Amino acid sequence: MMSRFLNVLRSWLVMVSIIAIGNTLQSFRDHSFLSEKLYTGTPNLVNGLQARTFGIWTLLSSVIRCSCAIDIHNKILYHLALFTFLMALGHFLSEVFIYGTAAPTIGVLAPLMVASFSILGMLIGLQYLDVEAVSRNKKRN
Repeated sequence: MMSRFLNVLRSWLVMVSIIAIGNTLQSFRDHSFLSEKLYTGTPNLVNGLQARTFGIWTLLSSVIRCSCAIDIHNKILYHLALFTFLMALGHFLSEVFIYGTAAPTIGVLAPLMVASFSILGMLIGLQYLDVEAVSRNKKRN
């Protein structure tokens, strides 16, 4: 039986994946979305190519996260999903504090909070996965 925490984590991953698909579509539809919401420090650097690249990166992250939600006991998928959040956190922090292409607006703070909470949740979830694995092995023996 799966723990309640892992079920909540699975739901969170699906929700974040659905939102990411929306961001992907927006990136393909109109690249001004990125210059108005995310890269407000240097909006002139945002163009269609950069927006589509961002969209594909976001879509890939969404697919990995949703796959993890479907098969949360798959350690490789779990670690890949965790890594997508670490990459997102690193990306947005570097754009704000190193490159100056983004400012700490709600458009940047929201993905930073989602990535941070997701990393925390997934690190806690690792403990539950380990406990469940031990329980399953005991039942087999």
